[in-house]
Amino acid sequence: MRARHHFHIDYRGHSVSATVQTGHTPVVEVLVDGKETGHATSHADRPVTVHVELPTEPPTLVAVRATPGPGMPRCLLLGPEEQEGHVMAPRAY
Repeated sequence: MRARHHFHIDYRGHSVSATVQTGHTPVVEVLVDGKETGHATSHADRPVTVHVELPTEPPTLVAVRATPGPGMPRCLLLGPEEQEGHVMAPRAY
């Protein structure tokens, strides 16, 4: 059965949202400031990383690492040159 889970974080003045659709082939969509900037698929519960750019001058490369399972999905925002990610808060839409 498929389910959609939403996550959000404000990072360096920009809104970063992720939607994780679980199921046999999980799909991850990433929006920056309300515009879709990246998406990826995974197999089963394997983590997937989506690389996107923040619209700064020059553009800032970040990544969203989504773990579809087991259990509830989780998302981290990985900033440039950061060892640990920022937990993206779940949102009910």
